[in-house]
Amino acid sequence: QVQLVESGGGLVQAGGSLRLSCAASGRTFSNYVMGWFRQTPGKEREFVAAISENSAYSYYADSVKGRFTISRDNAKNTGYLQMTDLKPEDTAVYYCAAGASIWTNMYRDRTRYADWGQGTQVTVSS
Repeated sequence: QVQLVESGGGLVQAGGSLRLSCAASGRTFSNYVMGWFRQTPGKEREFVAAISENSAYSYYADSVKGRFTISRDNAKNTGYLQMTDLKPEDTAVYYCAAGASIWTNMYRDRTRYADWGQGTQVTVSS
């Protein structure tokens, strides 16, 4: 099991930027795919971005492509989500997740991730 703690959320104006961090502990972080998901009240948790164990592959939801960048530093057991040109519709609780042995075509499937953080709120004002 991997324990995950997100940080970096907050309130930002539209067009602004935030960087979320996800600190991992427990099992070897570099053995896990890392994903970011987000959720708003009354809606299902949706895929935002994912990155492979060695950073060779990354994937994004169409809604964030070109604005968000996922990365990881396995030496620091930390993952990141750099968010730029934020829009009010990006407002949500953002969760990082870790999963082992996920095929790349399944990165978007939240059920493939076994471990989750507690979430961090991102609010974008117009």
